[in-house]
Amino acid sequence: MFPEYRELISSLKGNDAHFTRLFDKHNELDQKIKNMESHIEPGTAFEIETLKKEKLALKDDLYQHLRKLAAA
Repeated sequence: MFPEYRELISSLKGNDAHFTRLFDKHNELDQKIKNMESHIEPGTAFEIETLKKEKLALKDDLYQHLRKLAAA
């Protein structure tokens, strides 16, 4: 995710609590979606779609945070 910000992401993980929380939540949702799509965890198509939308919103928040910090 965001290869152009790879170094910034590495430096933020563990040093920026807000970024770390968003990043971890995004990864948790990604895994949950994969598990539901693979039928490892139960989930309806509606639940999966809702989680995907939540994950996308987090990704947008992460990107905005990275752009703001990179511009500073």
